[in-house]
Amino acid sequence: MAVTNLMKRALAELIGTYVLVFLGTGSVVTTVLLMEGWEAFPGNQFNIGIDIAAWFAIGMSFAIAITSMIYAFGHISGTHINPAVSLALWATGRFPTKDLPAYIIAQLIGASLASFSLVAILGMRAVDTGLGATSMFYGVGYGQAIFCEAVCTFFLMLTIMGTAVDRRAPPGFAGLAIGIVVAADVIVVGNITGSSLNPARTFGPYLAESLLGGANLWTQFPIYIIGPIAGALVAAFLYDFVAEPKKAD
Repeated sequence: MAVTNLMKRALAELIGTYVLVFLGTGSVVTTVLLMEGWEAFPGNQFNIGIDIAAWFAIGMSFAIAITSMIYAFGHISGTHINPAVSLALWATGRFPTKDLPAYIIAQLIGASLASFSLVAILGMRAVDTGLGATSMFYGVGYGQAIFCEAVCTFFLMLTIMGTAVDRRAPPGFAGLAIGIVVAADVIVVGNITGSSLNPARTFGPYLAESLLGGANLWTQFPIYIIGPIAGALVAAFLYDFVAEPKKAD
């Protein structure tokens, strides 16, 4: 029974991450395809010519996907849909060790299936756009990119702790608050690192791109592992220190 329950929760994580990556990175692909003259730039297109209005639309796409999945699956799996979130909840004693591998594997699979689905729908031109793969913007150093991802994931995890984890929070608002902070992160730093905040969200497009002959960005993948995990851990432990939610349980 416990194994079956975990499988169902992991499936919810897979579906939730699939929706997040399909709608979020799909909005990036659509933006690039709509850009005049995008064919002139081979390889990854994520950071080329996207203005603030487009970043707002992309941010809202991610926000809508996350908000919807929180309300759809929050009562089933918790809707982590992000390995950094799962690890932070595990590190603070809120998520069992035995469930952690299943959640992370499901998240990575969901993200990968979403990227391959975009290619199935749009064809190889989706690969030519970069599939919304996150990367450093021109002039941004490796350390700066890690710090950027850490700071923005800190905002995300802090919001999760205060609205979804702390039982004292007003009910019903977690999905909206979490979606809004993700949208703000994307709008502000999308043109710096792509605003991943989520190793799975970056993994899916990277895998599809590399297997289908697109850009190979794996050397940048540590940015989107170290930054989000560090930011999420700091936020979770700092929230526990400041708010002391466990004392109120």
